[in-house]
Amino acid sequence: MTSTAPTMIRDVTVWTQGRWIGGQDVRLRDGRVTAVEPHGTGPAAGEVLDGGGGHLIPGLVNTHTHLHQAVMRGIAEGEPLIRWLRYVAEGTVALTPEQAYVAAAAASLEALRSGTTALVEHMWPHPSRAVHDAILQALADTGIRALVCRGVADRGDATRRWGFEPRLMEPLGEVFAHIDALADRTAGSRIRMGVAVPNPRSLTPRGLRAVRAFAGERGMTASIHLLETATDEDMCREHAGTGAVAYLEESGFLWDRLLAVHCCALDAEGRRVLAGRGVGVSYNPLSNMRLGSGVAPVPAMLEAGIRVGLGVDGAASNDTQDALETMRMGAYLQRAVHGRSDLLGFADMLDLATNGANAVLGLEERPDGVVPGVRADLVLLRFDRDLGCVPVLDPGATLLTTGSARTVDTVLVDGEVLVADGRSTRVDEKELIARAVAAAPDPSLLEGPPR
Repeated sequence: MTSTAPTMIRDVTVWTQGRWIGGQDVRLRDGRVTAVEPHGTGPAAGEVLDGGGGHLIPGLVNTHTHLHQAVMRGIAEGEPLIRWLRYVAEGTVALTPEQAYVAAAAASLEALRSGTTALVEHMWPHPSRAVHDAILQALADTGIRALVCRGVADRGDATRRWGFEPRLMEPLGEVFAHIDALADRTAGSRIRMGVAVPNPRSLTPRGLRAVRAFAGERGMTASIHLLETATDEDMCREHAGTGAVAYLEESGFLWDRLLAVHCCALDAEGRRVLAGRGVGVSYNPLSNMRLGSGVAPVPAMLEAGIRVGLGVDGAASNDTQDALETMRMGAYLQRAVHGRSDLLGFADMLDLATNGANAVLGLEERPDGVVPGVRADLVLLRFDRDLGCVPVLDPGATLLTTGSARTVDTVLVDGEVLVADGRSTRVDEKELIARAVAAAPDPSLLEGPPR
């Protein structure tokens, strides 16, 4: 298996400047798009990818996942969030480097095959350096672009109601030193480092200030689960005497490189505060439905000026990494809740999925789709790969309503073809499947923690 780097995608229909334009040649050089021009405008040189009959879009950005959960698919089905978290914690405590590698490789490859070219990994705190190394190696092997946010917590509580699983915690200083070391190791690659906070309950005010200072000094993004349910609000009021957003605000933990994940229980005042501080939000519709967490008020967030990106979440709560399925369900869920079929159409959802929170993540912003100058993180779709997508009357409507990983033909990151004809150019998928089956957790994990 060998990947390639074409210099042109020929005669393709392109999503650019908010519309589809057919019969275009897209020229690539040094990992960027250099021209989008009518087919045949100039001579072809180098390797050419035939885009005839295909549709080209920017690569999708998954703003939230937990890669290691790909070996925990289906765990704790039907359990409420807090108890579900304790099941996942047991699996995470027992996680081996081999499990971490195959989970991260499988999840990132599944993401690529659904059109994802960049993902945000929200790592749980974990004391094993070998587990972190395995995840980074898997990401490097698949070639996907990744922001890896390394977990941190300083308040222990095995129940997860006012703190984090103590067996997975380390002193803040040791975690910061490890993040710095990983940042040095990944410098210049497609992998960048950030900080992951499980939720407001997991850090003391002193810890919040320390993480904010660490991330701010390095220009890093921090990711935090916030108000996935009312638990954050209830526990912060019980233990800190204030609401969850105010708890973070009082500790100086709201700024324009903070990504707040879920926000299903975010009220109007919370939206006002987050918007004023430039905080971004990761919308995770499928996992929120799966766990019964609620529905994020996305239209109200956008109206407030909050930058919202689309998140798939970990495979223990979705239970796939299919970004196209998440894009569709993200629109449909809002339409069902608001009783309106005209909410969040294709252009709106594609913008959320490719550009919505990029500024918060330190990623290139791409509000105009595929245009000269942007990174060549691209997805070539072929709707005729799936009987359920033809005939195509409106490409955008087809992609939103019936598009799936089956329609993804070619995926490029930095101009390198990582998926061709729907398959990885870097990873032996049959071998990876065999390793994933062999790496299944002990069945006792399904027994869960004591009630």
